[in-house]
Amino acid sequence: MLDRSFFEKADEFIAAHGKGKESLIPIMQDIQAEYRYIPPELLTYVAKNIGITEAKAYSVATFYENFSFDSKGKYVIKVCDGTACHVRKSTLILERLRKELGLSEKKNTTDDMMFTVETVSCLGACGLAPVMTVNDVVHPAMTPDKVSETIKKIKEDEA
Repeated sequence: MLDRSFFEKADEFIAAHGKGKESLIPIMQDIQAEYRYIPPELLTYVAKNIGITEAKAYSVATFYENFSFDSKGKYVIKVCDGTACHVRKSTLILERLRKELGLSEKKNTTDDMMFTVETVSCLGACGLAPVMTVNDVVHPAMTPDKVSETIKKIKEDEA
């Protein structure tokens, strides 16, 4: 059950974009930017309030890969596994992240909701491969040791 503040924030987004069906994607983008995911109850609420069916809202949300219904950590780390990154051993980057953070293929968010690790098909930075991003900040030419340094720095900054 979501806190009332989630619905109040959704109301702000609806007011900013309008109540037409064309507002669905901008509203979802705002929700995703605010919470790093789209709570399903909130999508249902938005659909009702902008006059579209719940099924339509879910079909749009599931069509676009960048929308997520899973809650994410404060730091979302994306590891590129496109061809350029893969041949430059991006799998070692992913393995080190999972080891350092106690994650696996099935578990991609830490229990403290600090980190989420995802693989993506391409980050569009092939010349910098292997690449990972932390909250959309590009980290080029990654190595397993650079991964450890990056995680250590984030944890120190949080302390």
